[in-house]
Amino acid sequence: MYYANVSQQLPHTSRVIEVTGNGKVMATPNYVQIQIEVQTRGKNVQEAQQENAIIMNRVIQSLLALHIPRENIQTAFYTISPVYDYEDGKQIFKDYEVINAITVKVTDTSQIGEIIDTAVENGANRISSIQFNIDNVDAYYQQALSLALQNAQMKAKTIAETMHLPLQPQPIEIVEELEKAPVLYRSMAMVDSKISTPIEQGQIAINATVRVKFQY
Repeated sequence: MYYANVSQQLPHTSRVIEVTGNGKVMATPNYVQIQIEVQTRGKNVQEAQQENAIIMNRVIQSLLALHIPRENIQTAFYTISPVYDYEDGKQIFKDYEVINAITVKVTDTSQIGEIIDTAVENGANRISSIQFNIDNVDAYYQQALSLALQNAQMKAKTIAETMHLPLQPQPIEIVEELEKAPVLYRSMAMVDSKISTPIEQGQIAINATVRVKFQY
């Protein structure tokens, strides 16, 4: 976003203070996306695919039994790859690997540990990512943006008062510096199904930054 006060044309003798304002708002995530994978291997593609399909169907049914809506379960990717060993510098075919990955959107974040444990108990052998998110992130960003503008005004005022400069209160230019949407990300490999998996969601920081010019 870019704003310029066109009503104030700077003469060549005008002097400008440029400051950077920062604002941050902390928010609690209200949903999480978990990527669950089933990896299988076989000497032929059909064998690996069939085993993978059986396990993944069992995983999905177990998640549905936890009252996860079917529309919140989506295939992330599906790959079939040959696996090779190397002996004496030669490539030797070993078997085929099939990976089926699904993403699960969970709106009750207290369920995360139970969902991971249930998926693993039913054959999932990799939890490749856990991403905490916020649905209404824009509302938090607007708050952070307001704080960033206030921060810029305070910085400019401090500079002006310290240097005894006659600062004009209205900025002549505001430039919003866009940042990537915040996501709290965690990753894990195999999960021990004998122990209840503890997942702490923490909080997400939503940041805003502006560059502001004031005339004096």
